[in-house]
Amino acid sequence: MPRNIATGIDIGTSSIRVVVSERQKGEMTPKVLGVGIAESKGLRHGYIVNPIDAAKSIRKALVRASKEAKREIKSTFVSVGGISLESTMAEGSTIISRADGEITDMDLKNAISSAEEKFSNTNHQIIHTVPLKYKLDGKEIMGRPYGLKGIKLEVEVLFISALQQHLNDLIQAVEDAGVSVEDVMASPIAASLVTLSRQQKTAGCLLANIGSETVSICVFENNTPMSLQVFPFGSTDITNDIALGLKISLEDAEKAKIDRDFSMYPKKRLDEIIEARLFDIFELIDSHLKKMGRNGLLPAGIIITGGGANIARIEDFAKASLKLPARIGEAQHDNNSKSQIKDTAWSVAYGLCVWGLNTEEEPLGNQLIKKTKNNLVSWFKQFLP
Repeated sequence: MPRNIATGIDIGTSSIRVVVSERQKGEMTPKVLGVGIAESKGLRHGYIVNPIDAAKSIRKALVRASKEAKREIKSTFVSVGGISLESTMAEGSTIISRADGEITDMDLKNAISSAEEKFSNTNHQIIHTVPLKYKLDGKEIMGRPYGLKGIKLEVEVLFISALQQHLNDLIQAVEDAGVSVEDVMASPIAASLVTLSRQQKTAGCLLANIGSETVSICVFENNTPMSLQVFPFGSTDITNDIALGLKISLEDAEKAKIDRDFSMYPKKRLDEIIEARLFDIFELIDSHLKKMGRNGLLPAGIIITGGGANIARIEDFAKASLKLPARIGEAQHDNNSKSQIKDTAWSVAYGLCVWGLNTEEEPLGNQLIKKTKNNLVSWFKQFLP
């Protein structure tokens, strides 16, 4: 039976955000019943460095969301971010098992398992497995290969993974906050479910989530994630640069960052400081696209989300730096949603709800192969005290 209510927790470095949503008959997007936010403590660059403080922050956000939703929260879907999150390509192959040469689900699993054996990052655990390309007897085929006949099946796979210790700590912190973990999803993937359209993901685009201490990007083509990367920079670095450059408090630096036009500080100097750090961020993104051979070649451009999306005129700088169309992302939500949810900083938590309410469906154009329900979480729990 499909669930009717789901809770998503976005565990960020600056804030913990919780969204409780309900499936409504005939509606495309879930209704938001309640939200909760708390200052994030015990985290650094997405890592949990103080489990007790992290659990207290999560519990505080959960209590606020539960009170607003007027429902007890017993389980949740959790985002995985941080600088340990990464993607790796691998290829695998198998000989078709049936005598008549027809490809079955078992053959596909065997080919993917062959690719997984080449995944060599010892300390990382695979979160998502995304088949990108299939070949049958050396010829590329479109779509899934089920029912076709041949001798050898090859597959190119994108593995999205994170540090095992980081995943263990995240799950433990949520459990310590009093709720169970249903499943985990990479933060950029969760955000994409509510900020990107199928048309954008099919044509080719880059989703950039600018958080307080990290920038996570995910490149999409053919409605499928092609690459994922996290950089150890964020909007807090810009605030710190302004505070140092202008010799002002962090509070005033934050205000100046968001609204340069109405700042009391020299606008030219302020622009120089902000654009110097943005140049570093977008240079890293452009280098990543060059490695993929996609720099300047994503028709749907770059979509910017997260708290850093509020920096004045950031889309103009992104457009000039990357030679791509650029815009601030807008979360797709029902018309009756809480006003807070319209801020893209809530995209990850809301995206987790969308995923949780549609677990019987694959969220990425039938391309995302998840671990069997709860198996991933069960695998982590064996290492928890």
